[in-house]
Amino acid sequence: MRIATFNVNNVVSRLPQLLAWLDVTRPDVVCLQELKATDATFPRAELLASGYASLVHGQKTWNGVAILARGTEPLEIRRGLPGDAADKQARYLEAAVGGIVIGCLYLPNGNPQPGPKFDYKLAWFARLHRHAASLMKTGHPVVLAGDYNVVPTDEDIYSTASWKDNALLHPLARAAYRKLLKQGWSDVIRELHPKQVPYTFWSYLRNRWARDAGMRIDHLLVSSSVRPRVIAAGVDKAVRGMEGSSDHAPAWVELAD
Repeated sequence: MRIATFNVNNVVSRLPQLLAWLDVTRPDVVCLQELKATDATFPRAELLASGYASLVHGQKTWNGVAILARGTEPLEIRRGLPGDAADKQARYLEAAVGGIVIGCLYLPNGNPQPGPKFDYKLAWFARLHRHAASLMKTGHPVVLAGDYNVVPTDEDIYSTASWKDNALLHPLARAAYRKLLKQGWSDVIRELHPKQVPYTFWSYLRNRWARDAGMRIDHLLVSSSVRPRVIAAGVDKAVRGMEGSSDHAPAWVELAD
């Protein structure tokens, strides 16, 4: 079973690239972020024609998340991260697929920092800690996949020189990520690629793709009950090189049945 996460950065305009990737790699479950589409404008029919049913928590402008499942329907568990009824940003969606609980998340960017956007990032992280702990306690197999907007360590970026004041590398954001791992979640891409971790994001600015000046901000965290089933994990880097591509590449984990 292959579970992937992909910040598609506008699902409507980048549908051709998304469909091409799905056709070649055929993941069983896909978590999408930054849809920039409402539930009504999400391309359900085109994805269904490619074999994927969609569960969508859409939103105009910058947010929106979705879970795709190949050959089956994702069964919705939760829409939105608990802990703040006033938060209307579409950043979390949870479903059951193939006996696994899938949490698809799009953590706030947090820039500029300091400021209200960074405060929101940390508050969202705190809510994620509480919800992730409750999921871990159930003992169910869980995968939390998405764009975390955190570069966990200096080894997860080409260079820190231009990013020292960026919220993605802020010590508090990194500490929040480590706190999540301490609950027992496994960062499988890091664990399976300890010497040279693959990047998942290359900014459009300063020719960063051509220079491979990337960073890793898209993560798949698996619960302790899933970790023994992990066979492989990686990044489909070639997708970032497609014409008109997202600035992210899909990341994935392969699980034994």
